[in-house]
Amino acid sequence: MKINKNIFLLLGPLVFVCMQLLGTPENMPEPAYDVLCATIWIALWWITEVVPIAVTALLPIILFPLMGAVDISTTTASYGHKYIFLYMGGFMLAIAIEKWNLHKRMALHIIKLIGTNVNNIILGFMIATAFLSMWISNTATSVMMLPIGMSIVSQLKDNPSTVEDENKTFGKALMLSIAYSASIGGIATLIGTPPNLVFAGYVQEIYGIEISFFQWLKFGLPIAVGLLIIGWYYLTHIAFKFKQKSFPGGKQEINRLVEELGPMKPEEKTVLIIFVITAFCWISRSFILTRFLPGIDDTIIAMVAGISLFIIGSSGKGKRLIYWEDAVKMPWGIILLFGGGMALASGFEITGLAAWFGQQMTLLQTLPLILLVFIVIFCVNFITELTSNLATTAMLLPILAPIALKLDLNPYMLLVATTVAASCAFMLPVATPPNAVVFGSGYLRIPDMVKAGVWMNIISILILSAMVYFMLPLIWGFDPLEFSQQFVTAKH
Repeated sequence: MKINKNIFLLLGPLVFVCMQLLGTPENMPEPAYDVLCATIWIALWWITEVVPIAVTALLPIILFPLMGAVDISTTTASYGHKYIFLYMGGFMLAIAIEKWNLHKRMALHIIKLIGTNVNNIILGFMIATAFLSMWISNTATSVMMLPIGMSIVSQLKDNPSTVEDENKTFGKALMLSIAYSASIGGIATLIGTPPNLVFAGYVQEIYGIEISFFQWLKFGLPIAVGLLIIGWYYLTHIAFKFKQKSFPGGKQEINRLVEELGPMKPEEKTVLIIFVITAFCWISRSFILTRFLPGIDDTIIAMVAGISLFIIGSSGKGKRLIYWEDAVKMPWGIILLFGGGMALASGFEITGLAAWFGQQMTLLQTLPLILLVFIVIFCVNFITELTSNLATTAMLLPILAPIALKLDLNPYMLLVATTVAASCAFMLPVATPPNAVVFGSGYLRIPDMVKAGVWMNIISILILSAMVYFMLPLIWGFDPLEFSQQFVTAKH
């Protein structure tokens, strides 16, 4: 593996230099070709992760200006895009929720409410995980839910009345349910998973059109709920079958974990209030808050929430809910990766590379729209099994937008299809952080994940294709077969 990585470490710049020496193709602008060369280098390093993907995301700052493709000011401006600060505010809120154990309390009470039948426990875990993943990173969610899940499985294992090997089946199903629901829950909200914000940032950057938190929620939440229900049924009735339906000691274990947390601390209550107010503001901004504060947007709300956590005191004298020492734990790598994605999108558009790609896609004109949407979702779904969903989205959106222009389609059809498909990789441990987290539990082998995950991939491809083709135009109110004047006007 080390040798392979070293090969790709050299292959990226080598391919870049060779392409530069070959010269620009006749029908392509020179700056566009320069950005293409840089993108291939970046893609090779992103796919192989030969260096950290956040470090690779910094390459545009060096390559674009040196080649004369995009100036340094324009390139670096992408790393300060407003959606980066939206995500930063979301991370601050997540840090406070985790610091005061509010996430554990929320998860355990959801599971306790639903019940401790084996199938119900899995449903409870999926609902709790998906709900948390709507607001905090799917990585943090799965890491938090994993020890709770393992304690439940060990309770089943240690009980003398347990059917032999039933705990192994239950352990596999529960671990997969955590991974699947962490990815599914992120689809529901704009801040739930990085690809959603990359999409919103791209549309804002290129067309000047804002995707509000509520606008995305109207489309993302029904998908998440549908996939969650189907995923639960699939795991509990098809992928795994349980001879023992009742769960010995399950209720007692949940109660024990709740008792361990003790009564709700004042800090937990304060963080919960800030969380609820922030969620309400995000959801209601477009139809309530803008009447009183016309300049408000989701990023401002996120920043108000984040800064409030540093200002509001906890029960201790002079203490705050979070300190900068807590905030530095923020995943800065993901934030840099956002910036790299925005820089690529900007480079594709400014240099004309995006338009050039669109001109090459004349073969797609013969395909029906539903088949085109299906192909995009199918390809993205399986590409993200081996690559970062964030990097995949950042690379593909600038390519697909001009294809929509060439085919006279509304760009939302292909861009949203790419975005939601990037969150539905269920087969391999490397596909998503939640998959990697549960794989580390010891209950799963790669064949277990592939066998169960391939069918979840297929199910998600079919559901997403139907939702994007039939429901997206209805929910967002546009004609899928028209490259709207709104986009043309905004673009120019």
